[in-house]
Amino acid sequence: MTSGNAGSPPQSRTAWVADRIREDVAAGTIRPGELIKQTVLAKRYGVSPTPVREALRILEADGMIVYSAHKGATVREMTPDTAADLYRLRAAVESAAAGMAVERMTAEGLAEIEARHSAIDEAMRAGAPPAELSRLNKDFHFAIYAQSSPLVQQYVEALWVRFTPPATIWSVAHAGVLQRDHDEILAAVRRGDAEAASRLTAEHVRHAAAIRDAHPELRASGPEDREDLSGI
Repeated sequence: MTSGNAGSPPQSRTAWVADRIREDVAAGTIRPGELIKQTVLAKRYGVSPTPVREALRILEADGMIVYSAHKGATVREMTPDTAADLYRLRAAVESAAAGMAVERMTAEGLAEIEARHSAIDEAMRAGAPPAELSRLNKDFHFAIYAQSSPLVQQYVEALWVRFTPPATIWSVAHAGVLQRDHDEILAAVRRGDAEAASRLTAEHVRHAAAIRDAHPELRASGPEDREDLSGI
């Protein structure tokens, strides 16, 4: 689930809230262009408005959140070109991250990756909503990238934060084929094939881009005049 009600906030409530907002944006729970009400988020996450306000400022610096004098805080709307660019960057960076991860894999790391993969299977069998599957999808990918290096993982995280789709592609219609991609990636990781893991990860990202492009309701459609990146 993406509501932030799972688990308790760690010592930094601001960082915890920022993570919950990122998850909700990635899952499509908070949509691009939608007015973000701090009091609503504070109630959803079970915190005071202060860490929500501070988290939004962090996400503004990351490029996810934009402020308007007339509208307030909203999630930045992507143009189609920006979405395409981000998918190309993700394919390249995540491909490299997956290959490095396999080269540096530990037994504990592999166990975590397998657990994250199994969690998606279990959630799909239980009929979990797309938002939940989207969160588990990120958990699986980042369990892999965590085995590369902190620097590489930070670069991947920056791309995921910047990506603000109108909805998740992890619906019933697409979850099965996306998880089959994961099956192949995991198989490459298990046998220690860094080259295959790298290639399959890039193909998986491009596959996700193709799914989004094929369905109008999933495509980025933000107006060009909203893509001012000068403040990032």
